[in-house]
Amino acid sequence: MSSIRLPPTPESYSGDGGNDEKEVSHVTVDDTIHSNTNETSTAGKGSWKHAAFHVATTIATPAAYAPLPFAVASLGWPLGVISLVGATLTTWYSSNLIASLWKWDGKKHTTYRHLAHSIYGSWGYWSIAFFQQVASLGNNIAIQIAAGSCLKAVYKYYHEDGSLTLQHFIIFFGIFELVLSQLPNIHSLRWLNAICTFSTIGFAGTTIGVTIYNGKKIDRGTVSHTLQGSSSSKMFKAFNGLGVIAFSFGDAMLPEIQSTIREPVKKTMYKGIAAAYTIILLSYWQLAFLGYWAFGTGVQPFIVASLSTPKWTIVMANLFAVIQISGCFQIYCRPTYAYFEETTAASKQNNRAPLQNHLLRLVYTSVYMGMITLVAAAMPFFGDFVSICGAIGFTPLDFVFPVLAHLKAGKMPKHSSLIVILNILIATWFSAVAVMGCIGAVKFITDDIRTYKFFHDM
Repeated sequence: MSSIRLPPTPESYSGDGGNDEKEVSHVTVDDTIHSNTNETSTAGKGSWKHAAFHVATTIATPAAYAPLPFAVASLGWPLGVISLVGATLTTWYSSNLIASLWKWDGKKHTTYRHLAHSIYGSWGYWSIAFFQQVASLGNNIAIQIAAGSCLKAVYKYYHEDGSLTLQHFIIFFGIFELVLSQLPNIHSLRWLNAICTFSTIGFAGTTIGVTIYNGKKIDRGTVSHTLQGSSSSKMFKAFNGLGVIAFSFGDAMLPEIQSTIREPVKKTMYKGIAAAYTIILLSYWQLAFLGYWAFGTGVQPFIVASLSTPKWTIVMANLFAVIQISGCFQIYCRPTYAYFEETTAASKQNNRAPLQNHLLRLVYTSVYMGMITLVAAAMPFFGDFVSICGAIGFTPLDFVFPVLAHLKAGKMPKHSSLIVILNILIATWFSAVAVMGCIGAVKFITDDIRTYKFFHDM
């Protein structure tokens, strides 16, 4: 048994409501996992529809697929199409692998970190914890910039000469998310995420329609699909594009989502993933390819910024985006909130009053939101944060770890040599993608810091 001590799994992650009266103490890793994840643990309450809402909200956010035309433009038609289709199939496959590991050893692991520990030990726990934090922090910085940009676009439509800047709207959005952060767990977000899922469909439909309209209005002779610049410039753009695509399929929360699903958990989760990927398939590919067709290499990192007419539809797309992003932000801040909760879990036995617990939650959520808002306002470089978050955070979590974990857990069917080879190839290729995406993102962040001042009104 490992001698390292880890904090217990927070009850708020289970999706079952938790029990504030339950006494919690520091125990060893194996005891913690057993006490929180034994086979008699109560299942969650969510249906396959709730699973689909959560998965679709975490993956198919406007901040994720709005940069896809820019990613394809950075890669060019052949490599862009291959990369996007390959990423779609790989993450669908990886998501099902993670779902298949539910109670793989007879125990219920309600977080990605504890699943990793059950397979790889303490180094797996801390590795996943690191990547999950990078993914959630980077994602929330990027989508807060996107939300601020959308709100500013709506404001400028009604007040063209208004004095409010991007930073004001980033702060407004941060305050709204701080209010939502007082909800206790992922399951409590199910109705918000249902609305967000419909907003995803609304954003995709509106943006795709307006993109086609704008593409037909533009003089097609002025649109270039030829990659510009030197060989090194093209290489860095391609690296950056791979990072953006990795970000667009990021979902570092599958075990947390699966822990909220009722029995039969695996079948319900498979069905939820299939429904979510149907939405993803219908929105991602169309917007990515039509956006690149319409605007060529001049497409903006956030596709809505490239649209010009009709104005009212652009306002509608921006509003859909803000609604959807509000739910996505909440899903990705939950791992960080869990760490805060874990550090105070041992003191729950002191019988703090409910008001004290609410005040404590308000304090740590305020610290988190303040940090995210400050970084987003100071460096509103949406495309750069998307790329580095995809490379360092989501690629290990959503492309590399699932296939390796499946191999390590020994859950392979008989005569599975082809699956073994496939898993090894996926892990090898996407490890290289992580390195390339990081290089490209760092290059463009450095360039932007030299070009713009902090708190620049983009």
